[in-house]
Amino acid sequence: MFTLLHRQKGSDARTGRLVTAHGAVDTPAFVVVATRATVKAVEPQALVDIGVQIAISNSYHLHLRPGGETVASLGGLHGFSGWRGPTMTDSGGFQVFSLGAGKEHGVGKVASIFPGEQPAANHYRQGKSLVNLTEKGASFRSIIDGSEHFFSPESVIELQRQLGSDIALVLDECTSPLHDYEYTKTAMERTHRWAQRSLDTFAGRVRSTGQPDPNPGQVLFGIVQGGSYEDLRKHSARVIGKMEFAGFAIGGSLGRSKEDMHHVLDWTIPLLPAGKPKHLLGIGEIEDIFAGVRRGIDTFDCAAATRIARNGTVFLQEAPRHRINLRNARFRDDPRPIDERCDCFTCKHHSRAYLSHLCRAGEFSFYRLATLHNLRFLVRLMEGIRTAIEGDALDKMESEWLANVANGP
Repeated sequence: MFTLLHRQKGSDARTGRLVTAHGAVDTPAFVVVATRATVKAVEPQALVDIGVQIAISNSYHLHLRPGGETVASLGGLHGFSGWRGPTMTDSGGFQVFSLGAGKEHGVGKVASIFPGEQPAANHYRQGKSLVNLTEKGASFRSIIDGSEHFFSPESVIELQRQLGSDIALVLDECTSPLHDYEYTKTAMERTHRWAQRSLDTFAGRVRSTGQPDPNPGQVLFGIVQGGSYEDLRKHSARVIGKMEFAGFAIGGSLGRSKEDMHHVLDWTIPLLPAGKPKHLLGIGEIEDIFAGVRRGIDTFDCAAATRIARNGTVFLQEAPRHRINLRNARFRDDPRPIDERCDCFTCKHHSRAYLSHLCRAGEFSFYRLATLHNLRFLVRLMEGIRTAIEGDALDKMESEWLANVANGP
C-alpha cells in the first residue's frame, strides 16, 4: 500500500507513494476536507483540475445525513459524490469529543484557554455535554433534529464500509487538553480496546446485511492517543503500532501550544512502523505542515484553508504571513490577481478588486473562487515540499517560506 521513495539526509522527512483502490497519492500530501462528501462550494472536477489527490469525509456527519445505507445504495462515496479519487473517512471520534468534553471545557485539539487564564478572544463556547460515553461506545443526540444515536467501534466500521472510503479510521476517544493525567490514561486504554474491536470487525469483509462492500479494497488506520503526556503517547504508539493496521493517524489533544504538538509528534512517530503511512488529523497550517513533514508525517487534513477562504483570507507565495484578507478596503481598486505567481483559474481570470467586491457583497461565487485559489496554493506547496525532500533541501525551503509567517489562523 505504501512505498517509501526518498528520505532526506539528516531528517525524518520523506517522500512516498500511497496506493489505494482509487488511485495513488504522492506524499507528503494535503488531504482536502470534504466533510459531507463535498468540499464546500467546489465541485469534484474542479478539485481534479487543480491537482487535489485525496479527500477526507466525516462518518459522523454522513451518518446523520443522508445515512450510510443511502450512500452505499448509490455506490459508496465515489458513486454518490462523483469524486473518483482516493478518499479517507474520519470515524467521528472528534465530533463526539466536540459535543462532549470539548463543549464542557470550551477547547479544541490545541487548547485556547487554560485554568487560571483569561479566555482568549476566539475561545470555544462552553456548554453542557451532549454525549454519554461508556465502554460500549458513545450515545449522542443529532445536531440536526435531536434524535438519539449510538456509535460503537463495530458500528463505525460498518458505517465506513457503507461509505466505501479507501482509508477508514477507527473510533477513538479524543481527550481535552484540560483533562488530567488519570482521565487521559483511562481514555487511551479504552481507545486501545476499541482499536482491537475495530480490527476484529474489519476482518469480516462482508457487511452484516450480506451485501458486498462498495469498496472491497478499503483499509483501516489506527489512531494514537495519550494527550500531551509523554509516557502515554509513547505507550499508545507502541500498542497501536503493533496492531495490524495499514497505517496510523495521530489524534486527540495535542497540548496547550504548537510547541506541545511538536513534542507529541517527536514522542510518537519514531515508535510507529517506519514502512507504513502516518497521518496528522485536523492540522494543516503552513508552519504545521513543515513541522510535521520534518518529523515524518505523510498526510495532513485541515478545514482551515477552505474556511478562511470563505471569510475573505487568501494565500500568497510571498507576503507577510503569506496571506491577505480581501475584505480590506485597500483591495477595492487593486487590478492585480491574488498572486501573480499562481496558475489557478481565479488568478488567471479575476482581479483582487473584483474578488474584494464579491466578498464584501456576500456573493456565493466568491466562496468558490477563493477556495479554488487556497487549495491550489496548498497543492503547489506540497509539490514543492516533495521536490525539496528529493533534493535534500527542505530546510532551505522552509526557512524561505516561513521567514514572515506568524503563528495563528
